[in-house]
Amino acid sequence: MLALLGAASLLAACGPPSDDAARAAESALAGSEDTGPAALVLVAGATGRTGRRVVAQLLQRGYSVRAFVRDADSARARLGDDPQYVVGDVRQPEVLATAFKDVDAVISAIGASGRAQDPGNTPEAVDYNGVRSLVDGARSAGVSRFVLVSSMGVTMKDHPLNQMFDDVLKWKFRGEEYLRASGMPYTIIRPAGLTEDFAGTAGIRLSVEDGDGGYIPRADVATVCIEALQSDTALNKTFSIFSDPDQPRGDDWAARFATIPTDR
Repeated sequence: MLALLGAASLLAACGPPSDDAARAAESALAGSEDTGPAALVLVAGATGRTGRRVVAQLLQRGYSVRAFVRDADSARARLGDDPQYVVGDVRQPEVLATAFKDVDAVISAIGASGRAQDPGNTPEAVDYNGVRSLVDGARSAGVSRFVLVSSMGVTMKDHPLNQMFDDVLKWKFRGEEYLRASGMPYTIIRPAGLTEDFAGTAGIRLSVEDGDGGYIPRADVATVCIEALQSDTALNKTFSIFSDPDQPRGDDWAARFATIPTDR
């Protein structure tokens, strides 16, 4: 399945569009004839605002999707009946074996949501230990590729988000480091501030520089994740992404990824 795959955040704007409208816009952007490979992709964080767009675009492109969720009924109400569902929690690695059965690739869009309703939902538990558990499970199961949604600013020790949210960017960076050292084929994507805008409202810039500015629609983050699954030129690379009106909207993604140096 690797040949099929390879050949071919924390800030949000107010007033998101409806899920139906967002799905319609994203389907139109992806193109009605793009059926994609019939690979099975596990999406962790599938019910989050970025994860939902990853699931929708994968399905539209013809992938089989397995959503890793904590509550199947709640997830089905958000995502519909098309994905497979497997119930578990990244903070409980002992339940992950079932999730990875027959999986070809993983896209992780997990992130700590805060302690208000769940005291254990911390950046250390989710953005580091949760990522580590997913990486270990994927590696043990022989998964071909791992795409991780991280965040811009992770290398900035004094970033204000670290003071506001329990060192969230520090823990995200440690999750990145674990994946980079794991030996798994991977792509690490660091989006700028996340918005609920429609996909394709501006071009997308890729940068090897970590920074502290800019925005990008969650739907565009989902697009880059899926393009990374399909391009060997995205393998073993870490890069930031943000909206840029000077960038073209119709991209040769393999060529774009090729401009980013490998991490090792």
